[in-house]
Amino acid sequence: MSVAFMTYVALIVVPYLRHRRAAPGDPHRLEWHFFVPCRDERAVVGDTVRYLRGTFPHAHVWVIDDDSDDGTADVVTAMQGPRHGGDRNLHLVRRRRPNARTGKGAALNAAYRALKGWLGRHADTDRAIIVVVDADGRPAPDCLAVCAADHLFGDPRVGAVQVDVRMRNRGTPPRGTGWWRRKFGLAMVRMQDLEFRSAIAAIQLSRGRTGTISMGGNGQFTRLSALDSITHGLGPWRGALLEDFELGVHLLTRGWKTGFTLDTHVDQEALYSLRRFLAQRTRWGQGTMQCGKYVRRIFDSRHLSTLGAAEMLYYLAQPWMQLLGTLIYPIPFLLLAFRAAGDPGAVWDWFTGGAWILFTVYGAFGLLPFVIWGPIYRSRCEPGKGLLRAIGWGFAYAVYIYTFYITSWRAVFRLARRRNGWSKTRRNTELNAGVVALDR
Repeated sequence: MSVAFMTYVALIVVPYLRHRRAAPGDPHRLEWHFFVPCRDERAVVGDTVRYLRGTFPHAHVWVIDDDSDDGTADVVTAMQGPRHGGDRNLHLVRRRRPNARTGKGAALNAAYRALKGWLGRHADTDRAIIVVVDADGRPAPDCLAVCAADHLFGDPRVGAVQVDVRMRNRGTPPRGTGWWRRKFGLAMVRMQDLEFRSAIAAIQLSRGRTGTISMGGNGQFTRLSALDSITHGLGPWRGALLEDFELGVHLLTRGWKTGFTLDTHVDQEALYSLRRFLAQRTRWGQGTMQCGKYVRRIFDSRHLSTLGAAEMLYYLAQPWMQLLGTLIYPIPFLLLAFRAAGDPGAVWDWFTGGAWILFTVYGAFGLLPFVIWGPIYRSRCEPGKGLLRAIGWGFAYAVYIYTFYITSWRAVFRLARRRNGWSKTRRNTELNAGVVALDR
């Protein structure tokens, strides 16, 4: 266990702590297109479009209305009108039932086809970059320059880049709730920010060594020529609930390189509610299980190294390992409880005779890989916070991670019942209005 833990620290934590900012590139060498998938997003889409058009005036914004019931499309149409100067860089892609509401990937495919038609057959698809952001996403103002750097889209072999993800409502309590719910909501948001900005970011950096950097659903940059190379049927997105990882599988096995950068970020809203968080992570877990169909593709790919294939296969195995763990881990404790019921004196003598050391070591190494992220997160992201609070974050993060055992079981039950539809949650800003939104 000691060797395994030290290896983990060396491979994941050290590169993250040693990261240094790279020189940005010239964003004007490329053409940028923001894809904003929306379903009942009237409450947030107007502000998002204004932010994107104001911050990135030379970029195009493609809003995909997935047959919303709340007038989302009307907001965008009004912003395209003469009162707003007839914005030619703002586009609306409207989907209608029964073809609409079939998942985020299908919505992105609709925008992909619309963009291809708008560009024409002779467009320079190597220069066109697609940026997928949430309906309430806020990419940092420098994100285009950072992603245009020589080691990212400045390299023609790079097909996609994922930027760091941050929770913009960290430190902001939910409105109109009691003391306990405010504290719990703050803790939930903090754990999501810690997870993305430290643990996931470090894992992504380590994947740079294996050549298997994966994409995320928000802040995902993809070269149009790379999407063209993996298009199948209606578009490059194939319909898995974890459409971002699925996209990365096809890009990597096609021979494209992928990149990740900590030098810029996209802000998104974290969830205050445990119930909505579990629904979201159940969807992600189910999407990972669905991507198990690509095991053979990954194993046989000549574009992946042995280490890279092993890393991707390990990722796909994680939800199944969590299921197995919930069955195996309790067995020693159940046997110990059974023995204690029959001969408590012998068990006590065994425990005080040195077995407590085994339990202590076992518990320490079960917690340390998670607890260390509290101080690491403080060091890199919240240097003004105290060390004791950071250690508390670490222990809270260990509890937070164990919720994935719950979501893995929920995911496998959904698979068994063939419930493969998009499990929707509500945004924090829409709770009072009771608006159902596609959350990512």
